[in-house]
Amino acid sequence: MSERTIAESLVAELHARGVRRIFGVPGGGSSLDVIEAGAALGIEFVLTRTESAAAMMAAATAELTGTLGVALATKGPGTANGVNGVAYASLDRAPMLFLTDGFSAAEQRYVTHQVFDQRAMLAPITKGSADLAGPQPEQELRELLDLALAAPHGPVLIELTSETARKQTAAVARTTAPRNETKPLVPVMVTKLLATARLPVIVLGLEARTPAAAAAVKTFAEALGCPVVATYKAKGVIADRHPQYVGGFTSGAAEAQCVGRADLIILIGLDPVELLRQPWRYRAPVVDIALVHHPVHYLQPTVGVYGPLAASLAILQGSARRSDWTLEEIATLRTAMRSALQYRKRGAIGPQEVVELAAAAVETFPVRPRIAVDAGAHMFSAMAFWPCDGPGDVAISNGLASMAFALPAAIALALADRDRPVIAFTGDGGLYMCVGELATAVQHRARVIVIVFNDEALSLIDIKQQQRQLPTRGVRFAQTDFAATMRAMGGRGYRAANVTEYRAALQQALQDSGPALIDVAVDPSGYSDQLKALRG
Repeated sequence: MSERTIAESLVAELHARGVRRIFGVPGGGSSLDVIEAGAALGIEFVLTRTESAAAMMAAATAELTGTLGVALATKGPGTANGVNGVAYASLDRAPMLFLTDGFSAAEQRYVTHQVFDQRAMLAPITKGSADLAGPQPEQELRELLDLALAAPHGPVLIELTSETARKQTAAVARTTAPRNETKPLVPVMVTKLLATARLPVIVLGLEARTPAAAAAVKTFAEALGCPVVATYKAKGVIADRHPQYVGGFTSGAAEAQCVGRADLIILIGLDPVELLRQPWRYRAPVVDIALVHHPVHYLQPTVGVYGPLAASLAILQGSARRSDWTLEEIATLRTAMRSALQYRKRGAIGPQEVVELAAAAVETFPVRPRIAVDAGAHMFSAMAFWPCDGPGDVAISNGLASMAFALPAAIALALADRDRPVIAFTGDGGLYMCVGELATAVQHRARVIVIVFNDEALSLIDIKQQQRQLPTRGVRFAQTDFAATMRAMGGRGYRAANVTEYRAALQQALQDSGPALIDVAVDPSGYSDQLKALRG
């Protein structure tokens, strides 16, 4: 039986699971062993500028590809700096391995420099952890990675010391046991509710994004002929252009006219982590079709069906009687929602124009770019007015709702699929937090166009401050030329203060395959009304 180091065993397992890229900022310990072992198997190491961005890139890769994402950091400050990215993977349900260096037992007897309990710090936002120092490291590793990939998906931690990484271990043949997926148990009440409902409405959530689930959703929804709304993470599961798609669902006000008419609400793949902090406002019975039962929820479902979504929907297909909805009624609801969310600008260019002009500019592309959207007031227009055709067309932090997400996610998506460009819609505040990753995009020639909604403020917080009639304090930025920043890092940067300049900048930015940035001076005057229309 051959031997190899534990670092080599770790990387071999990752490669067998489809991992082709590791993101991170290495230290001088075990991370060097992992990087070298990865290179031997063709796993690329992407040096990021921060550990948090590395973790977000890893998580975004996992969401797009369905494989594990992997992020690497050194012990102490590197691990601490990666926490926000790990929190993203936790609350946005991405299977990810966060791999850190650690201190050996011998070192901990005398070392205090950079020492703290890393596993304890990350325990609330990881599903499990390991150090691979036991007698069966490969089994320990496989069980931990299986845990990350079990529903609900999430991050796991390996704290790997230099001593452990270089330890020789017997190579154990990798066996893939057949998955015996449990057949969903469908209560009789579900079929009765589906058979008697006249005006059902489907609400899609993040669990429905897999290709198999999305295909089953489309078949099921078309059998019912009813309106469909989707959370931010589920946007694209039913194409925006589909005649049954009405719009987004946040548990706010914008979708209430549609969902409020339902005599049955069918949740498909909805994870309650996606919803606003508002009480459930509907009285219609609810069928909860999900991968797992979520014990903390905004509502008590009338009945639940738990297991693989495609299998559940296939069983329910026979009970899906045609609803009384007409496509004309659904179109009216869609038009009403879009009308309510229209951005009413007073300045030269508004956020909705920024989004719609970008969408128009790529209309003739062979493949429409994916988008990555940062948290902030600009996301209302991005999510409402960018058309998506399929699951995975948009990346957004919804469960954590973190800023500094769009740029790292866009880089990860562009590297995972070199044939499809990515547009990162980000506010100025979010870009400030990860501006160094522009250099990562340039270094790796990522096909990313960063569009900055520059209003020199934390606009979403600014709105709330104004609503409370408080003086403006602590929410405004000094003016920054982000286009010049991009050029200083080796990329192409453009500025736009009106529609004409923005159109010209888009044309230039889209001409080359390398990264570009457009710094757009947007009018923030319509955000307050848009927020009220969306959330109530």
